[in-house]
Amino acid sequence: MSKNRVLVPKAKAGLNKFKMEAAREVGVNLKDGYNGDLTSRENGSVGGQMVKKMVEAYEKNL
Repeated sequence: MSKNRVLVPKAKAGLNKFKMEAAREVGVNLKDGYNGDLTSRENGSVGGQMVKKMVEAYEKNL
């Protein structure tokens, strides 16, 4: 069971969309719901891509 939680509940849909976009960009077949069949490397690449895009967006707004 995931212990991660969304601090702003209204942002959950946007975060899920962002996660799916990041997964497509790195070639991971992420689906809605359970993704326990994916490797740690695949899941990590999605998270890494999300962080990379967030940092780029922040740097653009400086």
